[in-house]
Amino acid sequence: MTMTEQLFKYKIVAIVRGIAQKDADSVIQALYNGGIRFVEVTMNTDGALQIIEKWRRDYDGKMFVGAGTVLNVELAKQAVAAGAQFIVTPNTEEAVIRYGVEHNVAMYPGAMTPSEIVRAWESGAQTIKVFPAGTLGISYIKELQGPLSHVPLMATGGVNLSNMDEYYAAGAKAFGIGGQLINKEWIAEGKFDQLEALARQFSETALQL
Repeated sequence: MTMTEQLFKYKIVAIVRGIAQKDADSVIQALYNGGIRFVEVTMNTDGALQIIEKWRRDYDGKMFVGAGTVLNVELAKQAVAAGAQFIVTPNTEEAVIRYGVEHNVAMYPGAMTPSEIVRAWESGAQTIKVFPAGTLGISYIKELQGPLSHVPLMATGGVNLSNMDEYYAAGAKAFGIGGQLINKEWIAEGKFDQLEALARQFSETALQL
């Protein structure tokens, strides 16, 4: 089973942004215990490369660790060097997509318009992150299925426990979940048991879709 096939099985990419390095080990352990198997560390997080490197070592064969907010080829190079197994972008940058493909890293680039989605897909991406899904809405995902049903989509932004099934029914094959899952107040207060419980809710809901 390829990494992307596993993504469609587990369906959730946990987006970790802006956490302190001292909390990183506790965060990944809570997510893993809660059933999350894909985690993205955004490159605008302090110490992102060190976190990616450590998580890859500690969870090799257990979780897929990727880099997010990869805006250009230089950031892509840094992410790949740190061991990122997949790269997520907020935008459609064909040079970044091609770099990832050339280095056998799964590419899940962001796109909004049909033109961007097609460009990203034809550049070699395995899945297209429709962003911001919360603003575009569930009906937008559904409408894309007419002309672009051959392109697998990951809805990111605005997806939560109560609407995940609607996004899935509309055609999304996976979901990027940030603040709805990675509760920074809990993390700051050391409430990692609550983070684990929430992760379990998300992972079990996704597996039932």
